[in-house]
Amino acid sequence: MMWILFALGAVAAWGFYGPVLHRGQTELSNPMRALLCVGVAYFLIGVLVPVAALAPQGGLHGFTTSGSLWATAGGALGAIGAVFIIFAFKSGGLPNYVMPLVFGGAPLVNVLVSMWMHPPKAAPSPLLYLGFLLAAAGAGMVLYYKPA
Repeated sequence: MMWILFALGAVAAWGFYGPVLHRGQTELSNPMRALLCVGVAYFLIGVLVPVAALAPQGGLHGFTTSGSLWATAGGALGAIGAVFIIFAFKSGGLPNYVMPLVFGGAPLVNVLVSMWMHPPKAAPSPLLYLGFLLAAAGAGMVLYYKPA
């Protein structure tokens, strides 16, 4: 049950991500400055926190090549996503347009990639495809009916 609280923490953090990043990018007057700040934050949180947590337990060894490559690829995809969001803002997109597209589309891609990487034992329910349509429609409605 604790996983739900962590998932909600991610929802809160990523819900604030677009508007906060956009404001920083606007105030820095250069998207590459904003990306540099994102990189510093990734380093501080993504490197120093696990080193501090693993070092006292002797957990800084025992990395496998395969696990390290997959985890690094996942981190790279997160950073690449940040780059695309920054360039979406640079190109005139605003958080109330960009982020619903990202967070409406990403779960659909996630399910498809997860099914490809971990094929289901049985055919998915037809309701899955209805869910895809409803998620896409929901993101469209958020974009269309957002406050001015």
